[in-house]
Amino acid sequence: MRRLALMVLFLGTTLSAQIDPRMVQEMRWRMIGPFRGGRTVAAVGVRNQPNVFYIGVNNGGVWKTTDYGRIWTPIFDDQPTGSIGAIAVASSDPNIIYVGSGEGLQRPDLSTGDGIYKSSDAGKTWAHLGLRDGQQIPMIAVDPRDPNRIFVAVLGHPYGPNEERGIFRSTDGGRTFQKVLYKNEDVGGMDVAFDPSNSQTVYAVLWQARQGPWENGAFTGPGSGLFKSTDGGSNWRQLTSGLPGAAEGLGRIGIEVSSANPNRLYAIVGATKLGGVYRSDDAGESWQRVNTDDRLWGRDGDFNEVRADPKNPDVIYVANVVTWKSTDGGKTFGSFRGAPGGDDYHRVWINPADPKTILIASDQGAIVTVNGGESWSSWYNQPTAQLYHVSADNSFPYRVCSGQQESGSACVQSRGDEGQITFREWRPVAVEEYGYAVPDPLDPDIIYGGKLEKWDWRRHQVQNVAPKPIRDAGYRVIRTMPVVFSPVDPRILYFSSNTLWQTANGAKSWTQMSPDLTRKTWSVPANVGSYAPQVKVTQRGVIYALAPSPLDINRICAGADDGLIHVTTDGGKT
Repeated sequence: MRRLALMVLFLGTTLSAQIDPRMVQEMRWRMIGPFRGGRTVAAVGVRNQPNVFYIGVNNGGVWKTTDYGRIWTPIFDDQPTGSIGAIAVASSDPNIIYVGSGEGLQRPDLSTGDGIYKSSDAGKTWAHLGLRDGQQIPMIAVDPRDPNRIFVAVLGHPYGPNEERGIFRSTDGGRTFQKVLYKNEDVGGMDVAFDPSNSQTVYAVLWQARQGPWENGAFTGPGSGLFKSTDGGSNWRQLTSGLPGAAEGLGRIGIEVSSANPNRLYAIVGATKLGGVYRSDDAGESWQRVNTDDRLWGRDGDFNEVRADPKNPDVIYVANVVTWKSTDGGKTFGSFRGAPGGDDYHRVWINPADPKTILIASDQGAIVTVNGGESWSSWYNQPTAQLYHVSADNSFPYRVCSGQQESGSACVQSRGDEGQITFREWRPVAVEEYGYAVPDPLDPDIIYGGKLEKWDWRRHQVQNVAPKPIRDAGYRVIRTMPVVFSPVDPRILYFSSNTLWQTANGAKSWTQMSPDLTRKTWSVPANVGSYAPQVKVTQRGVIYALAPSPLDINRICAGADDGLIHVTTDGGKT
């Protein structure tokens, strides 16, 4: 979704007719927002250009600022992917930028990429380098002294096995890559970092994890671990002393090497037992757990970022739901940055020349501080929202509405009251952020969404209007459930769980239209592979897609997330 441009186009035509291209040839895409940052996991600055920063948005491409985050400009719109997981700028030549596509995470909703890209002119032009089948690239490390020598952590396919995963090295600027650390088709590369005093010493993290082909299906295996090479990445050995292992359910590790003291390493370690913040004072040869607070290391599918102050090895930052700061080597932490204006933090970059200049990326975009966190730039200047399902109302000017990942729902005016669309032209609406935000066709000030809420724009009131049985046991909903008005009768609103519901009186009462339309039992899909023993076969499906006919009130198609499609031609009787 390049620049998250949204256009709503109403064309009266029959299903069988072809649209005359001349009807739309004068139309152009235009960006309408909303002007607030969206989920971002890649972020980096430039040491000797303290005003310049780059961010990679999960579904919004690469953006650049040259004024400390006041204005962000998209620089990746012409590329075939918008999903970004990693950005690295060469310290020895800041014109050289490497970008890894794919979010590089393990979570229920994600997007994949198509490999690694390079710019040699500070983002003006781009070339695709390779690793196309890696799909998820969470980290790139560039040799501080040689911009052509890079290491790339490739996580691999999130939903199945593949060979192009692990740690890759290039010594010719990305023209060719060599796989230098690999276990098997189920274990991917998650992190990689240089010893800043000796680039022949490299640290890397492998992570064995898989997403199931259904919502909230997640599997792990014994292949995760932290590795070290002292010969430039040709040979590796696993670091284990003091760290949890497979017996403790070791998962994702986030690694940091202190620039102030390269023998000081920090690791955020996810594990079912003995997870926490770990520290090494002998270049990784032995480790001690210095903090067990799960607010620092929990949810390793989404977090595990630790960064050290480049001038003080005892000062570290940990990104999680909140960004935390420690000044005593990880023993104690205090909140450094949280809401409002951010939660679910993913990346921290600290300027090596000035530790008070910090860039943080979160589910609400990117913010910059130049005074050590006393004040921050705005996130209301990045139209990078991840939007789930887009709807338009019948007001004038019309508004476009959707749920936004981790930021609630919003409606944006299609034109500005003062001549341009700005951050003033969008308003939050109090329906759940995950999924639909659907205006009433007969009253555009009424919005339905979530699972299920009703927002009255005039009164600024919200009401839970879900069918009462859904709030009881026996019915299932997941992150984003269909909320759809009938295109034939605008009084009728449909809502789905594992059954289909209908109301014609503004959700005062509901009629159940269908039985459970999902599979009672099923065979484990083949792409689960070696993780099949971790699967518990239960009835878990929901109606995930809904299409009422625009011609016949009695014809409705319903698609379940377990692979079944149902149709009724008699208004739900059969």
